Amino acid sequence: MADCVRILGGVLAVAGMLATTPTAQAQAASGQADSVPFFDTARKPDRPDLTGLRAIRFLTDDDYPPFHFPGPDGQLSGFNVDLARAICLELKVACTIQARRWETLLSSIEEGRGDAVIASMADSEEARRKVDFGIPYYRSPGRFVTRKDSGLAAGGVADIGERPVAVVAGSAHAAFLAAFFPKARMMTAPDREEALKLLTSGKAEAVFGDGVGLALWLNSQNGATCCQFAGGAYFESHYFGNGAAIAFRKDGAQLRRAVDHALFRLAEQGIYQNLMLKYFPVSFY
Repeated sequence: MADCVRILGGVLAVAGMLATTPTAQAQAASGQADSVPFFDTARKPDRPDLTGLRAIRFLTDDDYPPFHFPGPDGQLSGFNVDLARAICLELKVACTIQARRWETLLSSIEEGRGDAVIASMADSEEARRKVDFGIPYYRSPGRFVTRKDSGLAAGGVADIGERPVAVVAGSAHAAFLAAFFPKARMMTAPDREEALKLLTSGKAEAVFGDGVGLALWLNSQNGATCCQFAGGAYFESHYFGNGAAIAFRKDGAQLRRAVDHALFRLAEQGIYQNLMLKYFPVSFY
């Protein structure tokens, strides 16, 4: 599983390695168009030759809601599942989506038991030794959350100064916070749940963490009642990775180009945005 990493909050990192020289990419950027690379029309791929493409066998797993999970009827559901179906509809090909254990996904497509993996998989150098990846189809940025009655809610993260900020110990978010907000009084917690307790109890004035996980919490009853995002989204790849991408066999270049083209088309038509809104009413961007 070391070479098959899921995009999620609290991904641990070696702080010494991550706390390298800051780059311009660390500037806050809000808006879905800036955070999803295939929205960049300058990079839009040409429509590929689809001769011979009749069906796509997508693989995923079934234990990572809201990205993929069993629905009430036992059928696979979730953002990744709906996106796979939309890709097949755009390409006008048949589609199957099968759940497999997370640790078997890459070996399954290597051995020909599927054509592509759509499972919130991180596009990592280690995984690329086994498979190829298409363009990222979402990225999980670093985000600040604060209480609605906090001064930060109005003033934004520029006012953090020496205020206490909760963060998961040893995480990429802790390294980022130390590098770019060195005056903030960092309060470390063993996990996101404990970091949020520091916020809701008033011990911390903000939490800095994974945008996806925080967005889901803000959409819950507890989160929606007390808190909100503050400031913009941070996409520094040295800290938060290159995003989630669909994995393909090394000999699957034609299919990879076709799927990348379909993702652009889904974005142009607003279908991608509607799927995001369906599963993430509070946007993590």
